[in-house]
Amino acid sequence: MHHELEPSASTSIIELHDHVKETLVSKFGTSLIRSQIDYDFPVFIIEKNAVHDILSFLKNDEGMKYDFLTTMCGIHYPENKGEEFALMYQLHNMQKNHRIRIKTFMSTADINMPTITDIWLTANWMEREAFDFYGFKFSGHPDLRRILNMDEMNYHPMRKEYALEDAGRDDKADKYFGR
Repeated sequence: MHHELEPSASTSIIELHDHVKETLVSKFGTSLIRSQIDYDFPVFIIEKNAVHDILSFLKNDEGMKYDFLTTMCGIHYPENKGEEFALMYQLHNMQKNHRIRIKTFMSTADINMPTITDIWLTANWMEREAFDFYGFKFSGHPDLRRILNMDEMNYHPMRKEYALEDAGRDDKADKYFGR
């Protein structure tokens, strides 16, 4: 099936969002949970178990061709019970200069995902970073080990599980640091 949005300098973010949304719904149905536009980026929230198939489709379908994985990163939302962790994939169709984000959410109890190194080799280090800093496990990853922190660390430093400042100080509450 060929789903194409003709390249145009005048293609609006809304048109791009609507085109990708319609294509994903027609191909993957309810695996697309919701979509929105954040800061001029179409964002698609995907069921965790469909992420690998959807990312592969977005890269390989002739009408999509999101062939560049710009960013993949972990996010921790401790206040979102049952969806404390997220992975965000930012994709770029270089030929048309279209960019989108794919996000998926998961609970603390299950932060396991299949690797996407079989789709983009550059995901190797991105997944290692998400493992190192957040504890995500990527099944099938060719070399899942810490990339920046010491192997001896028994925690993941980007998780929002620890106070940012000394508890004895009242001039530096976490609220001043975005928490």
